[in-house]
Amino acid sequence: MKRTLGVCYYPEQWAEDRWAEDARRMVETGLSWVRIGEFAWSRMEPEPGVMVFDWLDRAIDVLGAAGLKVVLGTPTATPPRWMLERHPDMLAVDAEGRPRKFGSRRHYCFSHDGYREECARIVSLLAERYGPNPHVAAWQTDNEYGCHDTVLSWSSAARDAFRRWLRTRYGTVQTLNEAWGNVFWSMEYRSFDEIDLPNLTVTEANPAHHMAFRRFSSDQVVSFNRLQVDILRAATNAPLIHNYMGRETAFDHFAVGADLDIASWDSYPIGFLSDRLEASDAHKRAFLRQGDPDLQAFHHDLYRRVGKGRMWIMEQQPGPVNWAPYNPAPLPGMARLWAWEAFAHGAETVCYFRWRQAPFAQEQMHAGLQRPNGLDAPAMAEVAQVAKELSAMPDASTAKAKVGLVFDYAAAWAWETQPQGADFDYFRLCFEMYRGLRRLGLSVDIIAPEPEEVEGYDLVLAPGLAELSSAMFAALEACGAHVLLGPRTGMKTPEMATALPEPTAFRLFGARLNFVESLPPEEEVSLAAGGAFRHWFETVEALVHVAERTESGAPSLLKSGRVAYLCGWPDETALDRMIGSACLDAGIETEAMPAALRRRDTATHRVYTNYGAAPIEWRGQTIGAADVAWELL
Repeated sequence: MKRTLGVCYYPEQWAEDRWAEDARRMVETGLSWVRIGEFAWSRMEPEPGVMVFDWLDRAIDVLGAAGLKVVLGTPTATPPRWMLERHPDMLAVDAEGRPRKFGSRRHYCFSHDGYREECARIVSLLAERYGPNPHVAAWQTDNEYGCHDTVLSWSSAARDAFRRWLRTRYGTVQTLNEAWGNVFWSMEYRSFDEIDLPNLTVTEANPAHHMAFRRFSSDQVVSFNRLQVDILRAATNAPLIHNYMGRETAFDHFAVGADLDIASWDSYPIGFLSDRLEASDAHKRAFLRQGDPDLQAFHHDLYRRVGKGRMWIMEQQPGPVNWAPYNPAPLPGMARLWAWEAFAHGAETVCYFRWRQAPFAQEQMHAGLQRPNGLDAPAMAEVAQVAKELSAMPDASTAKAKVGLVFDYAAAWAWETQPQGADFDYFRLCFEMYRGLRRLGLSVDIIAPEPEEVEGYDLVLAPGLAELSSAMFAALEACGAHVLLGPRTGMKTPEMATALPEPTAFRLFGARLNFVESLPPEEEVSLAAGGAFRHWFETVEALVHVAERTESGAPSLLKSGRVAYLCGWPDETALDRMIGSACLDAGIETEAMPAALRRRDTATHRVYTNYGAAPIEWRGQTIGAADVAWELL
């Protein structure tokens, strides 16, 4: 696999006489790809039906003539202002019933049929014009689905589409009433037309109603993306990509990715550390200018699976961003380190955002590879260094890891719908498990919650999987791997009812679930072997298969053969011990890593990344601050 670099560029935002020089400098720096067009609808169609593509023709020609390959974005994330005159009800509506107004981006409801028709029209025109263009070597659909909380829309268009979706799913309203348990609180419906969206209710809505709305909303994103994919497939053989966001769980990324060729994601390590990560103040201070040592890796491994093995970084942070609570600059070396880390986890291409910092509008404080005046920003030299290093490194692919971590978007919706504790967060639970594996020096594959996905691993973790189907549980039992389940795994049916007579996995242990507790931050359940449960604890009756207990004698870890079940949310001490024990049972070698050092194996190399602000001595070599090291396997 040949690794390449790229950049995001907005020719419509710069004088045309700068394009050729920009393109020349991009190639000189070592860039191969340039993404354009994803926000340019108002320049493509300044008035309804008035198409102006000549500037885009010239931009693509200039970039292509310089030797760059173009990723052309469909502009559907930013419909122009005149679109609201045609479709005044196309705006998404928030849970309080307020329209999301024009004036920024992503101001549309996925369920609005009129807007979908407009999207099909503009994508068709672009596909017809640029599908055969040899310089357009890839396409991006829309931009960052879900960003700014835009998946869930509480509009009349969403309500009407939801009712149609319910008719298809349930067939009769009687079936729906039974599935949802609507006898509770006299919530029974006489027809689908009586069903509204689950917002603005006096107290919480029926969790089954809300979960159905979450599934529907995800399906709307999938079908919106598929609409564009079907048009593009008929016009081009170039790969189709979407750029996902970090820690975004409002829709099923696996389902969207099934229609695409490559999954990309937008990596902003320092921004995410500040506003998308639960961590101590000390941790955030230690990694203020580097980002968390595991958060980028988690998303690389997730989107490698979403892309069926093909993953890019479509936007890589090069300097301070503009949108986090605080926006420090990266340490020297981090723009290089983040790229090499992505390549180690399977990225084919890393594209930096953006070529030149904008001197106007919302993102003018967001750094680029150039300053607004056209002079190089600090990251430019690091990008050029990566480009030179790439030419000296052999092509390589990722190696299958020995550990698989199951990640399920439906579980995220389930526990958002009925968290039972203010800080029970599914992503956080999975990420802490991932962190525990990485602290032991392990490479990890993130896998979808499908029975066939668990094959070929020595250890599989499935934390917090709300629904554990009989087929999935049977696959986990039969796959030959050691398996670590829980907490809260298999506790719900697809309709958000309690799994009866016991959670699915409990039949293996002959155990009973008496009750569950969510714990406030200052409370914990101490474990006899060390460490504690925090956030969540399940009181279980079990006479056999008890591998660990709390200090008070209650079961804390159940184990039968190769399958174990965590009865709570372990802290770092307990998690490291339990994962270490599971690895020992599975015959997986582990190695405790320093706090800032992580490693990932490719097919040929072991790659070390030092996220620390100081050098680390490791295995007889010094790995510099914000630096990368390789060794042959």
